[in-house]
Amino acid sequence: MENTSTPTHCPYCALQCGLNITPLPQGGVEVTERRDFPVNRGALCGKGRTAAQVLSPAVRLTAPLVREGGRLVEAGWGEALDRIAGRLSATRERYGADALGVFGGGGLTNEKAYTLGKFARVVLGTSQIDYNGRFCMSSAAAAGTRAFGLDRGLPFPLEDVPRTGCVILVGSNPAETMPPSLRFFTELRENGGTLIVVDPRRTRTAEQADLHLAPRPGTDLALALGMLHLVVAEGRTDEEYIRERTTGWAEARAAAMAHWPEYVERITGVPVPQLRAAVEMFCAPEAAMVLTARGPEQQSKGTDTVGAWINLCLATGRAGRPLSGYGCLTGQGNGQGGREHGQKADQLPGYRKLDDPAARAHVAGVWGVDPDSLPGPGRSAYELLDALGTDVRALLLMGSNPVVSAPRAAHIEQRLRSLDFLAVADVVLSETAELADVVLPVAQWAEETGTTTSLEGRVLLRRRAVAPPPGVRSDLHVLHELAGRLGVEKGFPTDPEEVFEELRRASAGGPADYSGITYRRLAEENGVFWPCPEEPTGTRDAGAAAWVWGSEGGSAGGDGEDAALDTVPDDPATDTDAPRTRPAADTGTTGGARGAHPGTPRLFLDRFATPDGRARFVPVVYRETAEEPDAEYPLLLTTGRVVAQYQSGAQTRRVAELNAAAPGPFVELHPRLAARLGAAEGDPVAVVSRRGRAVAPARITSAIRPDTVFMPFHWPGEGRANTLTNPALDPVSRMPEFKSCAVRVEVLGPGR
Repeated sequence: MENTSTPTHCPYCALQCGLNITPLPQGGVEVTERRDFPVNRGALCGKGRTAAQVLSPAVRLTAPLVREGGRLVEAGWGEALDRIAGRLSATRERYGADALGVFGGGGLTNEKAYTLGKFARVVLGTSQIDYNGRFCMSSAAAAGTRAFGLDRGLPFPLEDVPRTGCVILVGSNPAETMPPSLRFFTELRENGGTLIVVDPRRTRTAEQADLHLAPRPGTDLALALGMLHLVVAEGRTDEEYIRERTTGWAEARAAAMAHWPEYVERITGVPVPQLRAAVEMFCAPEAAMVLTARGPEQQSKGTDTVGAWINLCLATGRAGRPLSGYGCLTGQGNGQGGREHGQKADQLPGYRKLDDPAARAHVAGVWGVDPDSLPGPGRSAYELLDALGTDVRALLLMGSNPVVSAPRAAHIEQRLRSLDFLAVADVVLSETAELADVVLPVAQWAEETGTTTSLEGRVLLRRRAVAPPPGVRSDLHVLHELAGRLGVEKGFPTDPEEVFEELRRASAGGPADYSGITYRRLAEENGVFWPCPEEPTGTRDAGAAAWVWGSEGGSAGGDGEDAALDTVPDDPATDTDAPRTRPAADTGTTGGARGAHPGTPRLFLDRFATPDGRARFVPVVYRETAEEPDAEYPLLLTTGRVVAQYQSGAQTRRVAELNAAAPGPFVELHPRLAARLGAAEGDPVAVVSRRGRAVAPARITSAIRPDTVFMPFHWPGEGRANTLTNPALDPVSRMPEFKSCAVRVEVLGPGR
């Protein structure tokens, strides 16, 4: 096979930056910039540049492992799959279908997420399935659905950000979490716009802002309500917009008016003059945006917090208008698509509700099963993990590492250890995989074709560029083989394009409609924004459609330079390295983009996705975090990421360059707090909460509030930040309260 470059996408965050993969004559591959992709325009962060290092057999799994005598030892694929199927079957027979759990990941492709959800419900018959994306953007999804009738992370492309007048960035640090996106905010300011950053820490992103608001962790809800109070008091509401395009304003306004500026200052610590300045900056230009991330969302009141920011947008006419709106900066690589197609506890493909009879009937028809055979909604992610070893006796886990990433992680580790049986499919031997009874080595991003959906709602094609190491199989192969062993011979293909064709049918007519998208279109157009039903170009029924594309519509894709799939190696399940040629004319079932729906880069320009087309104000009021400081635990802990590591670090911690930049955990302390504790730079300190204790070196910085400490959450062991975090759940989204819990800090001596 000729060593030509394959255009594809980064395996990490939801930007899904475009890059090229080129096999090298001496072995291995080279990652290079891809300038035709509009999101990163050739820029790559350190994680993207070094992503190919995790493809090396030296750092990843290359053979199945089974537990014998307390140790994991290598085994053949047949033995490993037989053991999984046998244990799942025996558990179901003894305890019932809901004793089987399935836990997925926000990094799985759409094809894998779709098949995993189908496997849980059709093959296992269990309701107990959720995924780690519940820990990422579920509060924003719940609030967006409640207000707009539809959740898509960003209802507009990132390219709109530099063209608006003001952006309020709430609880997001893209300079470290998705560095190539920072250029959009830099260009915003270069174009005369303003940037407001809301964050308890003065992050690298906050340093770029025109105004930095540093509220106490867990008080973003009060801050948003205080700003809305000032908008009303200063006569800055858009009454015509409110009257014509929204409902529920009277109740939301009354709730906000109880949060006067001085009261909000006492709660948040943000001075009233800064609050007034933020309102002026947001309301002065014709267009403005609010973008949230994990800061306001990972709270036990995250849905209401995001709802308050949405109310601010609606009251000022800043939603469903060009260059304006509310958006969520989704974190995981396929966090958007992962929640749309069935691995979430309460959803079916196409973002359909599992308890909707019409949705059940449609999807069951595609799957060829009785709608009544589909189980109902199951437990959310933390509740599922908390039930392990009791109600849930056996677990199949794909692409997640909850030993590091789950809240109250020591407890979750104990729950995993208490299972009768644990099977893990992953690229590397993660901390969770180390606990498993069977571990399956699966292919990763550059070794398999599949689709992801970026934070913009842009469906993208990741192309297979290289063959996986011998002994490695795809997740689709795993599910196909397990389904067959459990008595379901059909319906679980190993070819990702065949899966996607079924996904198109299953999603048709749903909120996340992919039915007009094909692999060929994705290749030719540099991605297609959903919803994309199969309709003639330029037609729409504004009175009935939940999707809207405006005069600037179209797919906002590329110029077709990466037109076809060309030559793609076959699926590893076929045990052959023979290439498969897919001529452009033969790829997909609808042909190219001509005559097809153009996709929907900008939502809500004519109407919202509610029955009456109006956005919903939801009245919300401030309430405290689930765990406030007290005499025993006088400080607040907040957690987050650093630029060189990603999520639980299972992959990035295996890259030498990234480890050199970020070798381990640390605890940020304000100089005044450090002086009071007697802590110096680099001293080992213990952070203690009601759930446990974590130890890491002190990092003294004035970038943190004096009443707050910060820890990154990428590491296991004694520095595991999620040992400390609080699993208190948002009542709507079931999001745990990662971002705020009460702690104390102890300075440790030489003996620790």
